[in-house]
Amino acid sequence: MSSAAYVQVIILLGAGLGAVSLLALTRAPIDSKWWFFVALTVASSWATLRVPGMPISFSIADTFIFASALVFGPAAGAITAALDGLVLSFRMALSQRSAQRIAFNASAPAIAIWVAAHAYAALAGHNPQINGPLAAVWLLVALITFGILAFCLNTGIVAVAVGLERKVAIAAVWKQHFSALWLNYFGGAFGAMLLTLLTHVYTLDVIILLTPLPIILYTALRHAVGRAQDHIGHLGKVNKVYVGAIEALAQAVDAKDQVTHDHVRRVQDRSLELARLLGVNDDLEMQAIKAAALLHDVGKLAIPEHILNKPGRLTPAEYDIMKRHAAIGADILSVIEFPYPVAPIVRHHHEHWDGTGYPDGIKGDAIPIGARVLAVVDCFDALTSDRPYRPRMTDADALKIITDRKGTMYDPSVVDAFFAYREVEQMTSPTAEATAMPVIEAPQILDAGPQPDRDLVAFLALGLALSGMTRAGDVVRVLHQHLQPHLPASTLVGYAYDRASDAIVAVAEAGGEPGYWTGTTIPLGERVSGWVAATHHSALNSDARLDVDEDKRSSTLLRSTLSVSLTSGESLCGVLSLYATGVEAFDERHRRLLLSAAAVLTSASDWHAECAEPAHVRIPVGHTS
Repeated sequence: MSSAAYVQVIILLGAGLGAVSLLALTRAPIDSKWWFFVALTVASSWATLRVPGMPISFSIADTFIFASALVFGPAAGAITAALDGLVLSFRMALSQRSAQRIAFNASAPAIAIWVAAHAYAALAGHNPQINGPLAAVWLLVALITFGILAFCLNTGIVAVAVGLERKVAIAAVWKQHFSALWLNYFGGAFGAMLLTLLTHVYTLDVIILLTPLPIILYTALRHAVGRAQDHIGHLGKVNKVYVGAIEALAQAVDAKDQVTHDHVRRVQDRSLELARLLGVNDDLEMQAIKAAALLHDVGKLAIPEHILNKPGRLTPAEYDIMKRHAAIGADILSVIEFPYPVAPIVRHHHEHWDGTGYPDGIKGDAIPIGARVLAVVDCFDALTSDRPYRPRMTDADALKIITDRKGTMYDPSVVDAFFAYREVEQMTSPTAEATAMPVIEAPQILDAGPQPDRDLVAFLALGLALSGMTRAGDVVRVLHQHLQPHLPASTLVGYAYDRASDAIVAVAEAGGEPGYWTGTTIPLGERVSGWVAATHHSALNSDARLDVDEDKRSSTLLRSTLSVSLTSGESLCGVLSLYATGVEAFDERHRRLLLSAAAVLTSASDWHAECAEPAHVRIPVGHTS
């Protein structure tokens, strides 16, 4: 079922239940106390708080909605829930409102409450009484059933809609955005039960006297949430400095070892992919591997440069000095209180499977899995890279060496997984025939003579299609059409540089929700795309949520960004950014494709007409891509 069809079904079902509920309320006049609960629900809906750093909102409105259903029946509960959905819809940004979305937001909770209230009434009766322990237990069972149904139906209906719209796994959407809300639902259900018992025992006057209590709680929570948000913002700034320091340290190691920064990036990317292939799914372990891959050679800062870059074979004495870098690196990193085990991976990434490695001579499974992965990946990349003491080897020769060391130096299961990973990497390589890009029909090539490179033909066709285009929307649409078959499902956003504000402004988008990005303004040097614009570096798999405006950040499913700058000479034209829902969704092949497409775009279209030198002095910072 398509997303649009599913939403229509929910709206029709909600409209039907709403009509039935209104009819029931008109036939049997309802207690005037219900209007008091309705007023409290509407007032509470305007007082929603968001959990800092999480896509979760909460309010005390749920308590009054549930109380309406438990005290006055399913019809009253459904209408109250629908009103709450309407109020929440009008609290959304104006650009996100639509008649269909408002109707869906009113229908989903009404359906959930109507079904849950009927189940509660079937178990507890319409006027439950507590006449002993067994009656209390049975009422508790009815209340828990009500909470489970209300929670599962309400969150499930929305999760299905989001999953169908974003074309991602529904279970993943529910787990990420809704599973943590169970406490809010059950807390509201038990609060509603307290109000239900009060309405049976005391008069409305007593309930009115309790009204200041939720107001006091809301005020206290709002201050607490504000303080938490300030702390999270501060931690975010500290984390940026922390990550930048790691990047700078990694670049310092690379500079001394006369290798490029691409070396540690390749090692990092391949180590993460190989770890996933081996079934490593613990987030802290993956973060440790990610940091260790960048910093595994940090101990080389203490190795004399004449040994580190010696053009010939090391003597035994020199090799003993070189071997110290693993232990030194671990000692350096041990003073940093990483929240995950980085130092052990760095210390043991030269240990051998058979126990003949250094510095501690441990073997087998005693070697951390991250170190075993890093050892294989680092060896392959070193063998296939130029070094002061030898030229690079071919992939085939390097793989043969790794095969020969299987079971002695390297974990056999890691080697087998690496070969499987290499097969996948080669199949997705831009040199493979399958990656040719004939999206836009190329001009007829003469049969005589050799055929040009197919990628070159494809980019020539792209240049012809973009030639003379002036509308940013057309440029981005054609470019997205051209790249789409070779990328994960993603949204392409074109940012133009605005000299007056020294910022980039999203002027066109393709592949996502229409109008979601248009108008987004990012100052140079800020977020991901602003950093790319300021430094002219590219960003690979940075967190896409950083580019999203704050009012949308908590609800977005986007996780990865691939961003490149648009330049003409030294002048900045803008930025092209791809956003995808998957983590680490892009790779080096995708980066090269987008860089090539950006070069074609600025030369073939009129985008370069707006290029200008940024108003402030550009200060290059550490490469974070």
